[in-house]
Amino acid sequence: MRVPAAVFTLILAGSGALAAAAAGPARLEPYDAQRHRQVLAENRGKVVLFDFWATWCAPCRAEMPLLVELDRKLRGRGFRLITVSADEPEEKQQALEFLREHRAPEPAYIKEVEDDDAFINAVNPDWSGALPALFLYDRSGKLVKTWIGETAIAEIEKAVRGLLD
Repeated sequence: MRVPAAVFTLILAGSGALAAAAAGPARLEPYDAQRHRQVLAENRGKVVLFDFWATWCAPCRAEMPLLVELDRKLRGRGFRLITVSADEPEEKQQALEFLREHRAPEPAYIKEVEDDDAFINAVNPDWSGALPALFLYDRSGKLVKTWIGETAIAEIEKAVRGLLD
C-alpha cells in the first residue's frame, strides 16, 4: 500500500513533535508571581504539581527524574508537572541542560523576580523559600498539599492519584 505524501508529511511532523517532547524543554521561560497565577489559571481542570527546584540542591536533583516519570504516567489522566528553577540567571543554561537531560515537560520556567520575599509570599505565605518545594493543586485550583524538603515519591504519587480519582 502506498502512503499519500500528505499523510507521510503528517507522520513525519508528528514524530518530530514527539522527538521534541522527549528531548525536554526548548527554553526556560521567566517566572514571577503574576506568571504563577496565570499558569495556575491555565491549568484549571487539571491536578497540578509545582516543583520549585535548583541545580545546586541535591534533593531537587534526586527527585526530578521521579517527578518526570510521575508526569509521564499520569499526564493522560489530567496531571501536570510544572518545574520552576530557582537558579540564578548565570546558571540558566545549566538548569535548562539538567531539565533536558531528564526530559522534563514543557513549559519549564526559571524564577526572575525583583523581590524574593514578595514572590515566595505570593506562591505560598507559609513557604520559607526552602528547596525542594512542591505545591499540589486540585482541579479547581485549590492548594491541597505542600512538601518542603526531601519527600518520598510514593507519598507524592498517592496524593496526586487521590486527586485524579
